[in-house]
Amino acid sequence: MKDAGQTSLWEATATAAKHRPPLSGAQRAQVTVIGAGYTGLSAALYLAEMGMDVAVIDAHEPGWGASGRNGGQVIAGVKHDPDKLEKLFGKRGATIVKTVGAAPDLVFDLISRYQIRCDALRTGWLQLAVTEATLKQVAERARQWQARGAPVRVLNRAEACALSGSMVYLGGLLDARGGTVQPLSYARGLAAAAEGLGARIFHATPCTRLSRASYGWFVETQSGSLASRAVIMATNAYGGPLWPELWRSVVPVPSFQIASEPMPQALREMILPERQPVSDTRRLLRYFRLDEEGRLVMGTRGYFGRVTPEQAARHHLAAVREVFPSAAGLAFPYQWGGNVAMTPDHLPHLHELAPGLLAGLGYNGRGVAMATMMGRILATWASGTHWENLPFPVTSVSPMGLHQFARMGARLAIQYLRLRDRMDRR
Repeated sequence: MKDAGQTSLWEATATAAKHRPPLSGAQRAQVTVIGAGYTGLSAALYLAEMGMDVAVIDAHEPGWGASGRNGGQVIAGVKHDPDKLEKLFGKRGATIVKTVGAAPDLVFDLISRYQIRCDALRTGWLQLAVTEATLKQVAERARQWQARGAPVRVLNRAEACALSGSMVYLGGLLDARGGTVQPLSYARGLAAAAEGLGARIFHATPCTRLSRASYGWFVETQSGSLASRAVIMATNAYGGPLWPELWRSVVPVPSFQIASEPMPQALREMILPERQPVSDTRRLLRYFRLDEEGRLVMGTRGYFGRVTPEQAARHHLAAVREVFPSAAGLAFPYQWGGNVAMTPDHLPHLHELAPGLLAGLGYNGRGVAMATMMGRILATWASGTHWENLPFPVTSVSPMGLHQFARMGARLAIQYLRLRDRMDRR
């Protein structure tokens, strides 16, 4: 899964990859899943638990895309707060809030049930504020979750500094539902669990064509085919032109991370001493954590276009110096990136693209927990549950106009937001 010039910490430290051959010849399955990230693997696992015959195809291998490149932060909820979700979705709002709030429980339950070795740690998640205005927003977010019984509490400045090991934050919240995983190991563990229940997973098997058939769908690949009653498209930010309307409903935005060498014990006692992962409230948020060996991982938006890893890491190294001056002398030998699927409304989406052709995508940077949850919902749907009885709404696909310019617009927006963040720091 390595891109040219990049060295991923997750690839270097993940559980061993299993070799799986490409799909060969004409085969059948009750459900075919296209994409072996968290969404597709979770769907396959739950379908297999129900005793259904499921096949998963991927152009590369499990976790090759965003599922093996993200920060490994397990976060409850979506970008919108509970009150807004209930306002947006009316009578279904409370169910949606409960569903997105329970997504981390689902992740850690799967890890426990299937003994997935992925350095899972559930110490909570920190959201830390960089301005007085965002501190008020974070406090209101905590209040809304508390009103619904969630284990979320507000942190004052001293508590935020003690838990983060940084003096730059004014306060924040601690959400005990959150935690961390080694993201590529988690994807590989989901794949192994699904196979253990009978699912078939094929590597190096890009879908070349989808067509309707009397029995459902005919999925063509370079070396074989699958005939299925239903198909789940779980390609997210890596979908490309397979289903153009779906591809035009999201904008793939680059994210980039760096990771240090293992820190000396003295630094490990200072920086994130209780090992909660952090996301801050900058417009271009920074997210950081420690891995199992005490390496500091720092991520934020990446660059559009081709740049060297050294150029891509420039803002990240500056962030380390700003947030953790004591870590400025560390070597950062790991640098890698990937795409995040962003939606115009900052919400994930479930779609029925055509009868029996289902899709879930658009996690806006919260994919570890939400993609796992969406996979389960898609499996429930594909198994025959009516869409009105699902715990998350099914919506029509809304392709963006002038989608070919969306990445250019996102690039300009990132430059503007980066400038605004600089002005805030001053």
